[in-house]
Amino acid sequence: MKYEWLDEYLLDKPGAEKDYKLEWGWHRYMVRGKLFAAVCSPRGMKDERYNDHDLVNLKCDPRLAEAFREQYPDILPGFYCDKKLWIAALLDGELPDAVLKDLCDMSYELVVSKLPKYVQRELAGGG
Repeated sequence: MKYEWLDEYLLDKPGAEKDYKLEWGWHRYMVRGKLFAAVCSPRGMKDERYNDHDLVNLKCDPRLAEAFREQYPDILPGFYCDKKLWIAALLDGELPDAVLKDLCDMSYELVVSKLPKYVQRELAGGG
């Protein structure tokens, strides 16, 4: 994986937790039980776009997801997720670090925005 900083970056988000879903082979990053990122390495897939690549699934505004996919060849529809709400960023490609960080931030913020207001305040440090 080219982005060695990714795990630490995702876990630095307020309230972020990581687990491993053995059945799927996914490292999942969640906030209050809600998935905002998943790192996996699909093997033996019929869809060659995903096969044998390390990737991270990230939640994305549907209006922006298509634009990101058009601009960056290393961004695909979400792997094994709702293809409108999730994108998959290849972790062995040429996606600039700053873009991947922005996508991670956006995913986290989208998930947090759906949490109850008191949880959002807690995560923001406002008790």
